[in-house]
Amino acid sequence: MKNTIVTLVPLTAEDREQFILDNQWSFKYGAMQEFGERDDHIDGDGEIISRGTIERCIDDPQSETYRIVADGRKVGGLILKIDRETNHNHLEILFTAPEEHSKGIGYGAWQAVEALHPETKVWETCTPYFEKRNIHFYVNKCGFQIDQFWCEYFQPSDPMIDEEEHDPNEGPDEMFRFVKVMKP
Repeated sequence: MKNTIVTLVPLTAEDREQFILDNQWSFKYGAMQEFGERDDHIDGDGEIISRGTIERCIDDPQSETYRIVADGRKVGGLILKIDRETNHNHLEILFTAPEEHSKGIGYGAWQAVEALHPETKVWETCTPYFEKRNIHFYVNKCGFQIDQFWCEYFQPSDPMIDEEEHDPNEGPDEMFRFVKVMKP
């Protein structure tokens, strides 16, 4: 397993727009790899993950947003939602630039996240069913367990998103939820 050294750098206001665009491209790239140019998962704006969703994640008062930096280059980003009362934390978004895939950058970033928040009892995240790279990454590399599969037959009782702000064309339909228990 590659163990690439990366740095997590807090997102700056000047880099916010590029972070959003890089994030959207990364997710769109994955869908295009799986389904081609004509993908039913892409919204009306041509995105897998909407600008509104990314902005809500960044702006959440419990969120921490970072750029993933390797060799002095911005190669991805992530957004964490940290609950300082329960220490049940969420990896809201993690992405690496498609040209940086398979270089250990995501795993290095995840190791940095765990080191940044050793108080965490449980990590939770989710990914679409078609993102095989992500499923492999979370389960086989990072040690998460698949906890639920959200689909037409099962909807989460505790949705990951605020229903009032939910874009009906975005998750949680056909999503895997992952958990990683760090401490009992």
